[in-house]
Amino acid sequence: MSRRNLFPFVMLALCAFGVGVTIFAISPGRTGLPGAAIGGPFTLTAQDGRSISDKDLRGHPFLVFFGYTHCPDTCPTSLFEISEVLKVLGSDKDIKVLFVTVDPERDTPAAMGDYLSSFDPRFIGLSGSPEATAAIEKAYRVYTRKVSGQNGEYSMDHTAIIYLMDKEGRFINAFNIDRPPQIAAQELAKYL
Repeated sequence: MSRRNLFPFVMLALCAFGVGVTIFAISPGRTGLPGAAIGGPFTLTAQDGRSISDKDLRGHPFLVFFGYTHCPDTCPTSLFEISEVLKVLGSDKDIKVLFVTVDPERDTPAAMGDYLSSFDPRFIGLSGSPEATAAIEKAYRVYTRKVSGQNGEYSMDHTAIIYLMDKEGRFINAFNIDRPPQIAAQELAKYL
C-alpha cells in the first residue's frame, strides 16, 4: 500500500485515539488524565447578588452544570434529576450544585433566582459578564454556541456534562444522573 493510500487510515486512527482519550478523561468512575485540568479559579454572582468564588466552595464537594434559563429541555431535565439525587441524599448533606449560565445576556442574578426556585435550594445560580462567563467555560472546557432563531430569538448549544468536583475543587469525574437517584446519591455520599 502506498503512503498516499495509507494517509486516511492514519488520520482515522489518530481521530479514534483522540476520541478515546476524551471519553476516558470524562467517563464516570475515571479521575481524568494527568495534566487534563478541568476547573479552576472563578468569581461570579449568585442569584442572591453575592459574589461567589471557587475559594468559597473549598472544604465541600460540589457539582457544576452549565446551562441557561431559556433552555427548552436539557437544562430543566438535568436540574430536576440532580434535585432528585439531592432529595435522596438528604437535606442535611452539605453539597452545593453550581448552575453556571452560558447565556449571560439574559441570565441575570434575578432571572437565575426565579428559575432555580423550582429546584433544590442547594443550587447556586452563577452569572457574570461575558468575559467572566467565557473564562469559567474555558476552565471547565465547556463548548457553547449561540444559535440564531426567528424574530431575534436564540438558543444556546452547550456541553451538558455534570462535573463532580472534590473538596479541593479538583475534577473527579463526570457525574452520571442517568441511573436511579438512590445509586447516584450513594456515589455522591462517598465524597462528603
